[in-house]
Amino acid sequence: MAQRIQGTEDLYGGYMRSWQHMLDEARELFGTYGFDMIETPAIEQLDTFVHGIGESTDVVRKEMFRVFSGALLPDVMERGSEAHLKPRQRMAMRPEGTAGVVRAAVEHNFIPQGGAPVKLWYGAPMFRGERPQKGRLRQFHQVGAEVMGASDPAVDAEVIIMLMTYFERLGFTPGSLTLRINSMGDAACRPAYRASVKQFILDHADEMCEDCLERAELNPLRSFDCKNDHCREVMTAAPLAKDNLCEECAAHYAQVKAYLDEAGIAYVEDPTLVRGLDYYTRTVFEVELDEAGVGAIGGGGRYDGLMELEGGRPTPGIGFAVGFERIELALQRQGKSLETPAEPCVYVACTPDQRLKVFSVAQALRAAGVRTEEDYQARSLKSQFKQADKVNARLCVVLGDDEVAAGVATVRDMASHEQTQVSLDELASYVAAQLA
Repeated sequence: MAQRIQGTEDLYGGYMRSWQHMLDEARELFGTYGFDMIETPAIEQLDTFVHGIGESTDVVRKEMFRVFSGALLPDVMERGSEAHLKPRQRMAMRPEGTAGVVRAAVEHNFIPQGGAPVKLWYGAPMFRGERPQKGRLRQFHQVGAEVMGASDPAVDAEVIIMLMTYFERLGFTPGSLTLRINSMGDAACRPAYRASVKQFILDHADEMCEDCLERAELNPLRSFDCKNDHCREVMTAAPLAKDNLCEECAAHYAQVKAYLDEAGIAYVEDPTLVRGLDYYTRTVFEVELDEAGVGAIGGGGRYDGLMELEGGRPTPGIGFAVGFERIELALQRQGKSLETPAEPCVYVACTPDQRLKVFSVAQALRAAGVRTEEDYQARSLKSQFKQADKVNARLCVVLGDDEVAAGVATVRDMASHEQTQVSLDELASYVAAQLA
């Protein structure tokens, strides 16, 4: 029997309605901030992700799914490497959304020289070769938003405010989430800071795990986020970014906090907060529900150098992403869900001789925008009523020989069992009004 791959899920029924609800809320809220939706390919050139996410990250080194056509795969396996392939032949499944959106902005010149900032949002599946566990899947779904072309700290604050408003609209109890913020500096001040953290790790080499010793050479800041408890304990004494910011970064960070204070947004400053991807600069943030046990349910930050890495002009940017599966798990901890009720339905039942009339009536109801079900198995009327219950029909339209002869239909309320006879000419408008 064919089975889904471990670490993937089928979205259908109530679970699919949950995902659609998350997209609908994003479309409505983000639209008020001037965002338009974008969809980028699930498959990109490998370099799109390597340039932005960083070769030192776990995402690129361990988790990204590489893709080869059937014609290329035998050659790659024989050589044991993809290094000989042309860039367009080296592909990967999308592990996160930002790099692809920035690539699209560069390729299509979304922000011409001197042009206004562009605001885009997406909702799409992502792919990572992780060990499947609670809140971590190999195919998962994210909603994200990106602003490119604005360095104003007010944009940082607005993006964070929009994110926190989004969580409230998804159903989280106000005040139950923790927003953590930090500044990671920029190209002017971060190199010296990275060097000081690297030296700290080397000075404590006998206390650090092998991964952290490797990170010391590749990206020492990632050691703040090590999964090893002892490493995290050691890193509490490491130099902090907030103490090593240049004047411009310090002023930018102070202004972001001032805007958040003005908006009444509660936050916790976390000087050890680093994001897992190399492209982040200055403002970074994460949101957690402490008792959820699934880690961060959303986060993001500024990426002022990413556009250049993807081949474009120097262009500032900031964005965030939130995980559908983690949000659903977190809401369940509060006794809630993203799931919305199924759309109200009407079932059209008939006696055997009126099958053709049912076909006509059902089409008229659907043309009026009414979700309509009917019998396709020549069931008895009693069995059709049972089927109407199974599909959660709110109304059942009955077409028997007597009804059709009189030019009417019997409309039965499935909850109260009250019945009303309605002219066939007025049936569609009557049923639509009842459901509304």
